[in-house]
Amino acid sequence: MRKVFPAKIEYLDEVTGSVDAVLLSCGASDEVRFEIRLAVEEIFVNIADYGYPDGEGKAALSCALLDGKKQIRIRFTDSGIEFDPLAREDADTSEEGLLSREGGLGILLVKRMMDEVTYCRRHGKNILTMVKTL
Repeated sequence: MRKVFPAKIEYLDEVTGSVDAVLLSCGASDEVRFEIRLAVEEIFVNIADYGYPDGEGKAALSCALLDGKKQIRIRFTDSGIEFDPLAREDADTSEEGLLSREGGLGILLVKRMMDEVTYCRRHGKNILTMVKTL
């Protein structure tokens, strides 16, 4: 499945719904579906909120089942400002760190919930790929 969405928060339900439809088609458990939806939401919201500060943009989403439907690969591609969320240090999850609200918790959550998360910048595009065993 490959779809392109306006990078706007109001399209979040369509984005997560598209991924969930793929997950339902292969019988993914409720727990796995929840984790993947949360990760997809975090990435899309970051693109929508920060990727295009000077105007409107788009985010391409692709989902593919791998290894005989045992894994799913989800890829976001956008032409927004360059941002590698994996280059940041993990958020401080101590009580003090959580109170400082410096951000980064969403990316940490994505990294912990998914089996593999990679980022590259190619041809002026951010490409973030997540893989999860179903």
